Amino acid sequence: MSRRQTRPNPVTAALTTNYPDHSDEEVMQALVTAGALIALADGRIAAVERDGLVNYLDRQGFVPTMTRQDIAEAFDDRVQELKDRDSPEVIAKTFRPLAGLSLASVVVRTAERVAAADWQIHPAELAALKLIRLFLLTLPARGSYAALRRL
Repeated sequence: MSRRQTRPNPVTAALTTNYPDHSDEEVMQALVTAGALIALADGRIAAVERDGLVNYLDRQGFVPTMTRQDIAEAFDDRVQELKDRDSPEVIAKTFRPLAGLSLASVVVRTAERVAAADWQIHPAELAALKLIRLFLLTLPARGSYAALRRL
């Protein structure tokens, strides 16, 4: 499948300018992790949540080198990974590169969009949103992973 052409977008331009060390893949992984965590929070994955994530990321152009199919596959993979593995470690590893940066607000906004996609925000989704904010505000810097593992 061909890559979508990059379109001018002030947010994408700001991400590239302000965070040159963060690849599209790294950003997309954080965004789909947030979406998957929210989608899993209420115990069921609704197609509208997946579609909402894909549509929002595509429309906003946060990951211009990724196709809609790439985003959907990344979401499905992350949902499976969160179901099958130690979720807190996967989440921490994915969010760590963006923790403490203003770029974290993009992740939170994306999670909020997924939570609202089905027009009902479940209490467990609210708790997951709080967890995402907590991860993004309190994770140690990239080089401090060993310190986190000792906790």
